[in-house]
Order: sequence, then C-alpha cells, then structure tokens
Amino acid sequence: MALSISAVVLLAIIVFLLVKKSGLKAGHALVCMLLGFYLASSTVAPTIHQLTTNIAGMIGSLKF
Repeated sequence: MALSISAVVLLAIIVFLLVKKSGLKAGHALVCMLLGFYLASSTVAPTIHQLTTNIAGMIGSLKF
C-alpha cells in the first residue's frame, strides 16, 4: 500500500511541475486524471498494477 501512495504522490508532483513549467494546461491534466480513474476501474487495472509492482521490485533489487 505504501508503494501506491508513493506513486500517487510522485505522479502528482510530476503533473504539478508539468502544469507550472512545461505549459501543460489544467484541462489536459484533468483529462489525464479522468483517464487514470477510468483505467483503475477497467479490466486492465490488475495488469497495470502487476506491471508497476514488478517494475518497482526490479528497481528495488538493484544494488549499487
């Protein structure tokens, strides 16, 4: 659960920076948020969750 909260915070910061610095309009950000909500309730949601969990696991297993 902590991973999903971290991902939400990270994505929110990225969207905020894109709105402020890169000229992304608030309407575009709203459309992206709505797409996220619709994807979360679709049949693709478990696949997306598994993919992000696997990627986070791969990043977490990297040793420097």
